[in-house]
Amino acid sequence: MAEITAALVKELRDKTGAGMMDCKKALNENDGDIEASVDWLRSQGLAAAAKKSGRAASEGLVGVVADGSKGAVIELNAETDFVARNETFQEVAEAISKIALVGNGDIDALKAAEYPGGGTVAEQLTHQIVTIGENMDLRRSAVLEVENGVVSTYMHNAMKPGLGKIGVLVALESTGDAAALDGLGKQVAMHVAAANPLALSRDDVNQDDLDREKAILMEQARDSGKPEEIIEKMVEGRLRKYYEEICLLEQTYVIDTDSTVGKAIEAAAGEIGAPITIKGFVRFALGDGVEKEEEDFAAEVAAVAGTS
Repeated sequence: MAEITAALVKELRDKTGAGMMDCKKALNENDGDIEASVDWLRSQGLAAAAKKSGRAASEGLVGVVADGSKGAVIELNAETDFVARNETFQEVAEAISKIALVGNGDIDALKAAEYPGGGTVAEQLTHQIVTIGENMDLRRSAVLEVENGVVSTYMHNAMKPGLGKIGVLVALESTGDAAALDGLGKQVAMHVAAANPLALSRDDVNQDDLDREKAILMEQARDSGKPEEIIEKMVEGRLRKYYEEICLLEQTYVIDTDSTVGKAIEAAAGEIGAPITIKGFVRFALGDGVEKEEEDFAAEVAAVAGTS
């Protein structure tokens, strides 16, 4: 008889969504075999279909909040957009955003933080999973802070203030007027939401990404059959274009397409009478990077009908 460990029970529970005691019984009935236990639970009507248990929680909400020189953004996922429209879910997302504001962006610390009314953030999420009946995940969090200046926010496709599909923080360091800075910061945040820069400047570009891009450009240039010294110049020109596409300060400013973001910041500094530096930005797009499982609707209907 296989030993039925807590880890084995948890694995089966994560896989099926069934209760802990039901999972333990299933494992006992099937000598610890996970897959056989899944089938047993399904035959007993105690587990959701395997497809549902593996479904990615890629819907939900992004939340942003700022208080002067500090701002936070979080992503709270659920399985369906329907849950994202649930008032209770929205209240939880708002509360977690505010809790994140006093942290440093560490997701584990945020989950362990105290939730208003008692318990931790993680415990509140477990409660919501049981109550609402969908998988949820506090996927990520980030915080920006400046010593002098403001952290501005922008929410695209907002369901309500501070909650929506794409949330952005922009940190501006300056001794200039805070209200004027925040207005500028919101415009830059709108640009970030639209243009999705990958880095602030050339110095911040990920070296692996840069090496990969160079290799691709070199290969493309060599296909032209031109001499090596010409190829080098071709690659340099194409790299400049690459930087203009991915670096915030070099991107064409969506608010004023005759300028770059960097030039717009310089112009604003002249108007405000004090230097302005973008210290950082964060852009969270809901479900970004989460694989969504493609559902075979015909096969699902056939399975329900008992024909497959």
